[in-house]
Amino acid sequence: MARQLLENPGLAARMTNLLGTPIEKGLGMLPEGWHGRIAGIARAALSKAADAAIFTLDDTPGGKSADRWHKWGAALSGGVGGFFGLAGLTAELPISTTLMMRSIAAIARSEGESLRDADTRSACLMVFAMGGKAAADDAVDSGYYAVRMALAQAVGHAADYLGTKVTVDKAAAPAMVRLIAAIADRFGIQVTEKAAAQAIPALGAAGGALVNTLFIGHFQDMARGHFVVRRLERKYGEEAVRAAYLALGDR
Repeated sequence: MARQLLENPGLAARMTNLLGTPIEKGLGMLPEGWHGRIAGIARAALSKAADAAIFTLDDTPGGKSADRWHKWGAALSGGVGGFFGLAGLTAELPISTTLMMRSIAAIARSEGESLRDADTRSACLMVFAMGGKAAADDAVDSGYYAVRMALAQAVGHAADYLGTKVTVDKAAAPAMVRLIAAIADRFGIQVTEKAAAQAIPALGAAGGALVNTLFIGHFQDMARGHFVVRRLERKYGEEAVRAAYLALGDR
């Protein structure tokens, strides 16, 4: 199950299938300079989400993840953002990203993780890098374990920082800044795909809600697969689980 979630088609394919319009068409409609601007919006959204989302949740491992409630919240924010078109993305994305971060953290907790654990918090952030390629990726380097390896050093340094702090102070946390920058490289591409979908004429508020439902659903799937793998690694060991995961791809 975990591998099926993590290696399924990415966000662009999901949106194309549901909307019936290739995302490439929407990409061509984005105003000049928006690709660079979206990267900055994505980085700022991740920073705000890292500050706020996890620390308001009960950290007791177990329980349900309330995926549906988080989807409704994301759909509502997407509907409001969609009403204002691309201009609403700057205000809407930090809200939807924080909702996604809460949902990811709740999924982590439901799979037995403690949100007090600095490694868990870093692993929650890592989910935003999954299911989409970075600019320098090729087909071989975009799989689940390739992403984990690419981010391993930055995650480790950030976990060391989070282990000594209650909240994230970006000015005093270069390790967190580096981790967020590395994740934003991948997350920004998926935000661009989301913006492209919202740029398609006549989508409006209803389309914005639909796109955001797909957006959060994608990252909920990534989170579920990721934290199932981590649960299995705690039980059977990282090497055994990795070998089994990779072996499934050879069939």
